[in-house]
Amino acid sequence: MPANVASRLQTATPYLLELITAVQRGEIKVPQFQRPFVWRVEQAINLLDSIANNYPMGSLLLWRTNDKLAVERNIGDFRLPETDDLTPTDYVLDGQQRLTVIYAALGAEPEATGFEATYDLLKQEFITSEVTQHAMHQFPMRWLYRTTQLLNFRTALQSHPRAAELQVRLDEIVHVFTSYQVPVVTLKDLTVEEVCPIFERINSSATQLSIFDLMVAATWSRHFDLNDKAEDIGLALEPKSYGDIRGTTVLKCLSAIQHTSINKERVMNLRKLEPEEMDALVSDTKAALLRAVDLLTTDFRVHSLDFLPYEAHLIILTFILANNQRLEVPHVRRVRQWFWRTSFSERYRGASEAFISRDLEGIQNFVLRGGDADAYGGIPSRRLIQSTIFRKNNSRSRAFVLTLAKQSPRNLTNGSNIDTAEALSIFNKRQFHHIFPEAYLKRYFPDEERNLLMNICMLAAAENNFISDSNPHEYLPKVIQNLGPEADAVFRSNILPSPSEFQYSTANLATFVEARTPLVEEIVTELCNGGPHAPVAIGTIQT
Repeated sequence: MPANVASRLQTATPYLLELITAVQRGEIKVPQFQRPFVWRVEQAINLLDSIANNYPMGSLLLWRTNDKLAVERNIGDFRLPETDDLTPTDYVLDGQQRLTVIYAALGAEPEATGFEATYDLLKQEFITSEVTQHAMHQFPMRWLYRTTQLLNFRTALQSHPRAAELQVRLDEIVHVFTSYQVPVVTLKDLTVEEVCPIFERINSSATQLSIFDLMVAATWSRHFDLNDKAEDIGLALEPKSYGDIRGTTVLKCLSAIQHTSINKERVMNLRKLEPEEMDALVSDTKAALLRAVDLLTTDFRVHSLDFLPYEAHLIILTFILANNQRLEVPHVRRVRQWFWRTSFSERYRGASEAFISRDLEGIQNFVLRGGDADAYGGIPSRRLIQSTIFRKNNSRSRAFVLTLAKQSPRNLTNGSNIDTAEALSIFNKRQFHHIFPEAYLKRYFPDEERNLLMNICMLAAAENNFISDSNPHEYLPKVIQNLGPEADAVFRSNILPSPSEFQYSTANLATFVEARTPLVEEIVTELCNGGPHAPVAIGTIQT
């Protein structure tokens, strides 16, 4: 840990009651980037049992700052009080689940809902119960710090047949809980940037604190909530099946438009904007995102984020459209060149934020003024097309699926049109068919690579199930016969060799791939060169 950070650490060992009191006063809060309370009842009981045995429960890590961050209003099921803007607040970075159990079991009002623990003096174990009346030997732990209830319970216990023994046990459990101390480390006056790596390193739940989470916390005010703005953008994109856009992606789009960079430090600088400036930026970003998504769905058939080759495509396209209200036909052609070449060449695979940031202005200049398209990826070779394996998360596979979708494919089995928007709304393996069925190849040709890109076409799920693991030498000739004079057109719509020119009844996988590859290569080359020609200019899209 850097020396300048270490010097701002404060250690203490407060009693449980001191922690509970701080929570009740609103001096300890849970920041909004923390996950909700997820512990099971058994985990909560185990924690209380550890305390009862005087075992260490681990330290809590708090972050004390005068900055008011977005916080969860509740701890567990319990609403916390508001505090003024002048009071320093301790935000829980590590230990939220443990602190929630302590507060729920010991600090909440006796009649409050939520996790409630009772100590059975006879069995000497903790139990949970939702009943309002407890047996004489069952001590509600929420009475521990309430003198009247504690004394009344102890008095009533005197009428129990084993009163003397149980009163000793009660005194012991009260003593251990009232004298138990918790190690607490407090980080004082650190910036959000300094807290981020500390949180990620020590957080016991392995929760990843994203830059969006930090920005939600750091930009929050009573008049502005970045989380709300991101949700609003998601709702606006929902009709186009992009409602699941991640907050970090929205944040990168904001930074790209504001700073022409998505580098972390530039993203964090967004918090320096005045609320009015941030509102305007969010509005501009939302409009540009809607236009970008419209272009992706209509021109590239990217009907969901599942089929977007890279997040960078959406960020860069949003940046371009935010800065240019109208793209003319040549501009759209160059957008296509950039999209298809970067997808098939895997340009953004593992790309750093700095690399993508450099592409923002570079791509915009290329789109508006032209230049060398090869700088953004070459056209895939025939050998590369032949050898690529179909995988869900591979950009080349996604680009190939989008290439298929652009051909307006028809079902091989009956010639009906495939609803590509539905097929590509979410990745579903049933919508993609192995022309030489996977199970067939596994059974008869186990050494063959079954998932070659060239062995894939689109097919409605029901039709895929119908073909199942059929022998291609049997089902394909039947399909061709059933389609009759439409066979060539249906096969061409799937970028497959025409039945009138290729013998499917005798072909093996290798000869089929050899025949299909040049057909795919021709279409991919056309796409990478910016075709087909744009029918209209892309102007402002109403939102």
